[in-house]
Amino acid sequence: MEPGTHFVFGTHKEHGFVASFTSSMPSHLAQWFLVREEFEPVPSQPGLFRLSEPERDGPRRTRQAVHDLRRQGYAVHADIALDPTASAGPPRPVLPNGLLERRSRLAQAAAGRTTQRGTAPTTSPPSARPIPPKPTYAPTVHLTASGGGRSR
Repeated sequence: MEPGTHFVFGTHKEHGFVASFTSSMPSHLAQWFLVREEFEPVPSQPGLFRLSEPERDGPRRTRQAVHDLRRQGYAVHADIALDPTASAGPPRPVLPNGLLERRSRLAQAAAGRTTQRGTAPTTSPPSARPIPPKPTYAPTVHLTASGGGRSR
């Protein structure tokens, strides 16, 4: 273990996934971090913490705790199976699922013309309304005076 290590993670035959802290870490602060990462103190062994509910995806949760503490700037030593940087395997090959090809076909179809619509709307302004022709006769307007109005 390197000097300056703050936390140590590993497995224990009786307690499962465990964590402890070194003397370079204040105990109240270490306990606060480990409890937030879902570790609980082991009553019979002071300074030792076990993962609560280890059957509920214990290895992944322990690796996540290691990752979180490192991201906070703490030096963490972990067994190789629990170290996210050491246990990460090679990238899995991507299996083609046809999604990329389907999206490409959809994009091409959206960009093309369709037979369901008429012609595409033009961007030029619409032509002016035609003016009706002037009548050849003079219209006759009959005005009737109403008797109840005001006089001028």
